[in-house]
Amino acid sequence: MRILVAEDDRDIADLVAHYLQKSGWDTHVAAAGDEALAYARKHPIDLVILDLMLPGLSGFDVCRALRGERSTAGVPIIMLTARAEEADRVMGLELGADDYVAKPFSPNELVARVRALMRRSQLTGPKEAVLRVGPIAMDPASHTVSSDGQEVKLTAKEFVLLQYLLEHRGRVLSRDLLLGDVWGYRYTGGTRTVDVHVRRLREKLPVLVKALVTVKQFGYKLVDDEVT
Repeated sequence: MRILVAEDDRDIADLVAHYLQKSGWDTHVAAAGDEALAYARKHPIDLVILDLMLPGLSGFDVCRALRGERSTAGVPIIMLTARAEEADRVMGLELGADDYVAKPFSPNELVARVRALMRRSQLTGPKEAVLRVGPIAMDPASHTVSSDGQEVKLTAKEFVLLQYLLEHRGRVLSRDLLLGDVWGYRYTGGTRTVDVHVRRLREKLPVLVKALVTVKQFGYKLVDDEVT
């Protein structure tokens, strides 16, 4: 498995690459946004660690481009940046990032987040049957989602969140529960992360606008009766 590290600070890039390599992953470091995007277009990658403040193209621009291309639309993306303001975090998530790590950071925590995303995106040896609700069909084995027979491209985290919702339909799920079970670690980014991912699912799968009910000040519930 190969991880693309897009970071212009060489010391940080080397630190990240060192810890990732110690954990068994191959890495490629790109020092500029356009360089990172060009590499991702030419080589298979399994995950991207993406700094926001890159020369050439910003991390936001790279994220937007990766999500807009079929070959990279589902690749997990972790944004790594000193810009920790909520507006920047939410913007990154809106563009399709799966996670957001603020500098300064713990290399071991970053590795844990990478491992969690990898585990959920690869779905090694899945045996689940096709999950359905209304016109939506999810096949965990082939990692595909369709609505009315048309394939819908989801990011790694969107896919896992939708799978969790489908597997727990009819139950009220708190935001904290979703953070713990879907993100897979003690997430410090705040429950707004869940709301952003739910919004993106509703945009890509409009039937969820009614079927995925917001439980005020608590969380969400997937209701079969609301699916037409």
